[in-house]
Amino acid sequence: MNQKLIYTIVIAILVSCNVAGQKGSKAEKIFNGKDLSHWRGDSRVWSVENGCIKGETTDKVVIKQNTFLIYDKPVSDFELTFKYKIIGGNSGVQYRARVIDEEKFIIGGYQADMEAGIQHSGILYEEKGRGIIAKRGEKVIISESGEKTVEKFISSEEVQAVINQDDWNNYRVVVKGNHLQHYINGQLTIDVIDNETEKLATSGVLALQVHAGPSMQVFYKKLKIKKL
Repeated sequence: MNQKLIYTIVIAILVSCNVAGQKGSKAEKIFNGKDLSHWRGDSRVWSVENGCIKGETTDKVVIKQNTFLIYDKPVSDFELTFKYKIIGGNSGVQYRARVIDEEKFIIGGYQADMEAGIQHSGILYEEKGRGIIAKRGEKVIISESGEKTVEKFISSEEVQAVINQDDWNNYRVVVKGNHLQHYINGQLTIDVIDNETEKLATSGVLALQVHAGPSMQVFYKKLKIKKL
């Protein structure tokens, strides 16, 4: 077999593998826009309205602790994109999380935060764990023993400037290995390397949060996930 033919075969194999890889990494819709198929949560809080997942508490529907709408497939390395709008209160998307109480829909783990306020949207929070891991605009490296090295790459005010209050925003969460990144409207908000041996999570559930406290509404739509 001559060298030219060998080269042609190798290139064909590489192209084929690349195409197969691209097909395997196609983004998948995880909400059909019609109902809560593949999701489970408190039916008093969660519903579908105008093609959106809606989480709501009112004076009549009061929750004593944070509650979650849980997706029925686990996640590990992924890229998640969605649109959100929040009116009052606090919410977030849990990922690589663990179910603490199935009946009460209580979750613990990494959270891509969002709020109606002006401080926390975009942070990395760990529910039922280490609390705030990275504030907005922080690049954080956590050692095996849990010590943090923090570098500021943008101010919290600059992050807030790209966020549409009481209106729709684009959120993107990219998680690969121990590297975690959040983006809102294209702006990187946190960048974390989590090496803490006893605390880091490599896989778990995906879930949406409604926070205990004052009445609030949060809307999610166009949720897509791509395995990395």
